[in-house]
Amino acid sequence: MNYIRNGPDYIFSAAAYYYAKNFNRGSNMANLTALKDIEQLSSSVCRILGQNPGPFTLQGTNTYLVGSGNSKILIDTGEPNITEYTEKLAEALGSNGKIEAIIITHWHIDHIGGIPNVIKLIGGAEIPVYKFKRSDNVAETDYNYTYVKHDHEIKVEGATLQLIYSPGHTTDHMAILHKEENILFSGDCILGEGSAVFEDLHSYMDSLNKFLEIKPNKIYPAHGPVVDNPLNKIEEYIKHRMQRENDILSVLSKTSGMSSMDITNAVYKDIPFAVKLGALGNVKHHLTKLIKDERVIKNGSDNYLLKSNN
Repeated sequence: MNYIRNGPDYIFSAAAYYYAKNFNRGSNMANLTALKDIEQLSSSVCRILGQNPGPFTLQGTNTYLVGSGNSKILIDTGEPNITEYTEKLAEALGSNGKIEAIIITHWHIDHIGGIPNVIKLIGGAEIPVYKFKRSDNVAETDYNYTYVKHDHEIKVEGATLQLIYSPGHTTDHMAILHKEENILFSGDCILGEGSAVFEDLHSYMDSLNKFLEIKPNKIYPAHGPVVDNPLNKIEEYIKHRMQRENDILSVLSKTSGMSSMDITNAVYKDIPFAVKLGALGNVKHHLTKLIKDERVIKNGSDNYLLKSNN
């Protein structure tokens, strides 16, 4: 019955997301920090904006060319078939620059989708595309990846990149530490603005604490501006997730049972429909953790209540 009663929320949220992603991209960028299409962030790092703004990609996917010489490593590739992006990437490379390898932070389409376009840009050359393997038993047939392990290092002139396994957002999520500059490329684990979505809250919190131990000088996220106060941002993310958990428990304490969508509406008040399904996903992952912690009980297919209220 909850799914029927919450049907309009699901329908409107899905429709709003589809419209924002396909027909209204960039319309809500006024509240976000303006980013340049191409920006040299340090002597060895250049950010190229993916030209794919949207409700979940924010200003667009940040891709990065790393290396102080002509040879570069590209971190992430944006979405498929975005001509404006490949043109900007070519401009950033210049006439003498070449991409010798690609690093993928995780499997989402706004990170892997541009691989064929990048390969075409560099003349079809065979280069390694480094990635962590997914642990959710999904076969990856879109590209012949070079799978690596945690702490694997890749070197290019001016940069040694340490690949850090940081699951939570996805099972294959990777962060990358630029060892010479102590810069952390955080992928989608930490964003420059707003909060991230995740698949597994326990793993996600472990990854955030791992970042705290690294103590980076700056964070270069996959979406949004550079994070100049990384330790504060990481602690803010940890506190935010703990607060969301407390909000869910508080909502459930006032009822004998609620659906996940009702909890989302109570916790994320006035959230735009275009991002409500993302918020719903986060709530469900919080509920999964709370069930494991034996603080919440799931009664039926989509009804949640505090264990003390059972």
